[in-house]
Amino acid sequence: MTTIHVTGGAPLVGTVHVRGAKNFVSKAMVAALLGETTSRLRDVPDISDVAIVRGLLQLHGVKVSQGADSAELTMDPSDVELAHVADIDAHAGASRIPILFCGPLVHRLGTAFIPDLGGCRIGDRPINYHLDVLRQFGAVVEKLPSGIAISAPRRLRGTKLSLPYPSVGTTEQVLLTAVRAEGVTELRNAAVEPEILDLIGVLQKMGAIISVDTDRVIRIEGVDTLTGYDHRALPDRIEAASWGSAALATGGDVYVRGARQADMMTFLNTFRKIGGAFDIDDEGIRFFHPGGPLHSIALETDVHPGFMTDWQQPLVVALTQAKGLSIVHETVYENRLGFTEALVRMGATIQTYRECLGSTPCRFGAMDFRHSAVVSGPTPLRAAEIEVPDLRGGFSHLIAALAAEGTSTVHGVELIDRGYEHFFAKLEGLGAVVARAEGAMA
Repeated sequence: MTTIHVTGGAPLVGTVHVRGAKNFVSKAMVAALLGETTSRLRDVPDISDVAIVRGLLQLHGVKVSQGADSAELTMDPSDVELAHVADIDAHAGASRIPILFCGPLVHRLGTAFIPDLGGCRIGDRPINYHLDVLRQFGAVVEKLPSGIAISAPRRLRGTKLSLPYPSVGTTEQVLLTAVRAEGVTELRNAAVEPEILDLIGVLQKMGAIISVDTDRVIRIEGVDTLTGYDHRALPDRIEAASWGSAALATGGDVYVRGARQADMMTFLNTFRKIGGAFDIDDEGIRFFHPGGPLHSIALETDVHPGFMTDWQQPLVVALTQAKGLSIVHETVYENRLGFTEALVRMGATIQTYRECLGSTPCRFGAMDFRHSAVVSGPTPLRAAEIEVPDLRGGFSHLIAALAAEGTSTVHGVELIDRGYEHFFAKLEGLGAVVARAEGAMA
């Protein structure tokens, strides 16, 4: 594991630059498999998730090259082939992205294979939705000891689907499968996050016919062939909010170049309610602590346009410094509040509950999951030894270490590389006192 030492107690001050959204870029890269010509994707972040998808594409015969600008990728899918199972398994590691290769590969080759899938330990993320979707398109799904084989005896067919929950991953699966399926596909209760709409934009550039209704209904008219695309990724609203929360928790002032107001309005409203301040210009958003006490709030995560679950964890660190009782109700991932255990060891006063403490009962209310929390503050944080549990929780622990008195030791920070580009260098640029452990790389 990669280990770093973080000495807290000083505000973060300076500028960071965010590139394309992690939750979009990897899916746009997979979409390149569907085209008959080369695709070009710009503003690609240098994160491990991108490296994993790039390697998976290359294993399947896609020629991937980097432009003169390191943030630009070109992908030529003219020689797509089936990769070896062992190679996919070894390269994908804990990533769940191989499941999204299935639809495009079945269209191109008639078959696909995926190994067992990993991912962040933040709750149950079953692939049943994905497999059920592929079956409804006419694919044959066979579970084997080494993984899952998907094949199609004939061209996939459009279908009508209704999701029990507006899952982002399943919506992406439907889009990547339906665009070349025969006939019309109708998806109800679809996810409509900005990253989904940007993926739809990419597919439309490739020749897809897709409409999005205001009632979470997406309709896709299948086409015979698609071309490549040329696209600049939308900025990463999760990373932008993470740096904003870090500025608030440490009493700092951080300008996030590339942050976009339109994608972050719900976060900005909440940030202001807590007592944070921000300035918006054409190039980004400045987040800062204006002085004075922070205010406790009631916070409930939800699918877009609600408060994003990935914004919750970094902001909870700031809530430990707010006056009074804050209530947090997590409705998207049932185990996402597990990261608060480390905050309690650092001196925070946080209690978690199985009951729904939000405005409405959620799907976890009748289950044995601690998905609500009460945060009492302000409480000073003290340094601790921490192991990163997952991507967003790990960055939140870094924020806590930066806000704490003393030097914390943080293990497993390689997980943070999955979604935060050059985070170690960015921390140093903001004045954070961080050091790699002897023999470690970050």
